[in-house]
Amino acid sequence: MSKVVAFTASPRREGNTFQSLQMAIAPLEAAGIEVEVIDVCAARPRGCMACFYCLREKNSTCVINEDPVNEWIAKAVEADGVIFASPTYFANVTSEMKALIDRMGMVSRVNGSLLKRKPFAAITAVRRGGAVPAFDAMNHMAQINEMIVVGSCYWNFAFGLEQGDVQNDEEGIKTMVTLGETMAWLIQAIEGK
Repeated sequence: MSKVVAFTASPRREGNTFQSLQMAIAPLEAAGIEVEVIDVCAARPRGCMACFYCLREKNSTCVINEDPVNEWIAKAVEADGVIFASPTYFANVTSEMKALIDRMGMVSRVNGSLLKRKPFAAITAVRRGGAVPAFDAMNHMAQINEMIVVGSCYWNFAFGLEQGDVQNDEEGIKTMVTLGETMAWLIQAIEGK
């Protein structure tokens, strides 16, 4: 069975980011693709220390062991697709997502692009503005690691401030559903189904 691992980095556990992610997950599951959702904020991952252990050792791990980032890297490597989801904080991702981007991205890159040719999607929830830099931050990690960035019918944003507001964003809902459908199609195409 195909599998996608989705990393959500919002401190609001059932907030707009999570709800947007669920909209994208539904078509994946409908296509028979298993999806594991990982709450990045619950683990409070530490940022990259620029120690270059991963470059020196080339053992597909980060030297930091007091959080589950190495386990998450392994899950991403084994998955058939990866999703990153973050709310927009001051026109960027949350600090937890940034820690994941820096550490997973660096470990992948210096170990021969561990995530190469893996379908990737970024999702962001935003009150009003600033979503593009957050979206770009996640996609830049994917692009430098030779991943296949999955698109939709619009950029993968959903708009809302209060919890559940994204349920009223018709274009955001359509974007998330189309994203899930496109990712499912791509994974199945890669697998020859």
